[in-house]
Amino acid sequence: MKSKYSQLFSPLTVKNMTIKNRIAMMPMGTNYGEQNGEMSFLHINYYRQRAMGGTGLIIVENANVDYPSGSNGTTQIRIDHDNYIPRYYKLCEELHKQGACAAIQINHAGASAQSARTNMQPVSASDIPSKTGGELPRPLSRKEIDDIVIKFGQAARRAQIAGFDAVEIHAGHSYLLSQFLSPLTNDRTDEFGGSAKNRARFPRMVFEEVRRQVGSMYPILARISADELLEGGNTLEDTLDYLQYFDEFVDIYDVSCGLNGSIQFQIDANYLKDGWRSYMARAVKDRYHKPCITMGNIRNPQIAEEILLKGDADLIGIGRGLIADPSWANKAYAGREAFINKCISCNIGCAGNRIGINRPIRCTVNPSVNEGESYEKNKVKKPCNVVVIGGGTAGLEAACTAAEVGCNVFLIEKKDYLGGLAAEISRIPDKVRLNDFPTYLINRAKNLHNLYLFTGEDAVVDRVKRLNPDIIVNATGSNPLLPPIKGLFDYIDKEDSHISSITGMIGHIPDYPNDLTGKQVVVVGGGAVGLDVVEYMAPRGAKVFIVEMMPDIGKDLDPVSKSGINAMMKKYEVVQLTGATLTEVRESSFLISQDGTETELPFDYGFVCLGMRANTPVINDLHQAFDDTDAEIINIGDSVRARRIIDGIQEGRNLLNTLERKDFL
Repeated sequence: MKSKYSQLFSPLTVKNMTIKNRIAMMPMGTNYGEQNGEMSFLHINYYRQRAMGGTGLIIVENANVDYPSGSNGTTQIRIDHDNYIPRYYKLCEELHKQGACAAIQINHAGASAQSARTNMQPVSASDIPSKTGGELPRPLSRKEIDDIVIKFGQAARRAQIAGFDAVEIHAGHSYLLSQFLSPLTNDRTDEFGGSAKNRARFPRMVFEEVRRQVGSMYPILARISADELLEGGNTLEDTLDYLQYFDEFVDIYDVSCGLNGSIQFQIDANYLKDGWRSYMARAVKDRYHKPCITMGNIRNPQIAEEILLKGDADLIGIGRGLIADPSWANKAYAGREAFINKCISCNIGCAGNRIGINRPIRCTVNPSVNEGESYEKNKVKKPCNVVVIGGGTAGLEAACTAAEVGCNVFLIEKKDYLGGLAAEISRIPDKVRLNDFPTYLINRAKNLHNLYLFTGEDAVVDRVKRLNPDIIVNATGSNPLLPPIKGLFDYIDKEDSHISSITGMIGHIPDYPNDLTGKQVVVVGGGAVGLDVVEYMAPRGAKVFIVEMMPDIGKDLDPVSKSGINAMMKKYEVVQLTGATLTEVRESSFLISQDGTETELPFDYGFVCLGMRANTPVINDLHQAFDDTDAEIINIGDSVRARRIIDGIQEGRNLLNTLERKDFL
């Protein structure tokens, strides 16, 4: 079968490596490595799944060339010793069996290392932290620079021996080589500082040594931050200038962007469009005439095809999209786009887990990052009826999972549409990408002949009883949390009132003017929900105040979202009132208490966004009605307590445990 995406599924040969298609898995830390830095078999299985899914080139996450000073991450893999070669060899065997090419990224963290993990002061070009509030590094000596150059070369040679088809040198994203290249972190006055040529001297030495160690026909990739997207940092033009100093050793440019301080561009925020940064790859390609990889929220195969047709890039880099759906390539090839489980760029299970709190990565939309779709091999051994109440994301996942293993599933949703709160929030323009997930779940559900969908119906007890359930899944979601604050219930979400909850705000999005210049907006609640409102209102010109009881705004956000939100609030001069509580709601003002002082904040639009709380309208009736039967009732998602999509999706998939325990599987 020939794919309609002819460019995306054409081969590419670079020196002695031929990639079967133009899809490259980007290197992303996982925290799946062993404690000693060796690749785990869990890790190998993770990459194998993406190779089985049709990915042409898999670039394994950054491996440390100089332990411990170069360490990045809690359980980062290492390549600084020969004893790591056998496990890498096994990985390469597995990827090659599936027809994928394999590369590995080699790296030194420099000032992005943490002394709590390494027991030593981080090193860098200068004594400048790699991020705001980061540790103070010490500048490397010439001898140390020479030693690290050799270690990069030795690491590349190990990669070649292990069977990797190429090696990628990380020269971006606020790691050591990037710290030398960027004027933001390099204020040296010796031969490694000052001019672009001097700042590129250390990276050039690294590339030259790697080429010496691997030979002329072995492909070398360079990952770069083409535009650092920070004031005073390298612009795209600056990067095009310094690349001349090591271009002769590079075969493929992996054209990324951003530093630690602009991580919302490096790990793309959800509001950034598919392929938004392909112009950067085009600029590098036009200047240096080398194959280039572009990436940047590329979820739609048609966009990928168009980028290739325009000549902006030669390879399409997909990172989080392949965490979300390991079979992205196979589904795109077969024209099954409706069944691609697209990454929604929420950054919760990946960057939030690994960078934020040192956990292994997970995924909001994929509850089986490591196991894949192997659960579908299980089938029920006797008839099983499952009734799911609630058609939000948690309920849809539970319903699909049960149907996929052979249960007869009946999903009842009170509203006349499916998708729940995720579908509603996606009506906010900057959150539109979120709708990809409920859309995927609905497509998946409608493709299952044994899953029956009922919308616009109440799940009354008699209705549920007639379906003769063996298992009842309650997934009725959550409603806005509205405490008994004076005046709140008199005004919130009332007709002709300018005070709204998040659901009230979403329902009136078409009614808000595009230009809010001269208007004042007050948002009470500095969590994710309140910040969604700020993100909508502030760019439209309103003077926005955000009120939060805790000391910090967005305390529980992942690092990517937090960086983007902070930049947005700074740009639009959002007034942040922390340690403040709402004491009274009036028709066009909020009474706020802060440090023992009460202040009246007038507004043209006011929003009370204090989070969500569980909504369980039928669960008590169900327990009563089925108390004397063998039917099991389980409660999942926000109807347990208001949390994030990732929690409800995992609980939906965990229905398999109930089926197994009740001896249906």
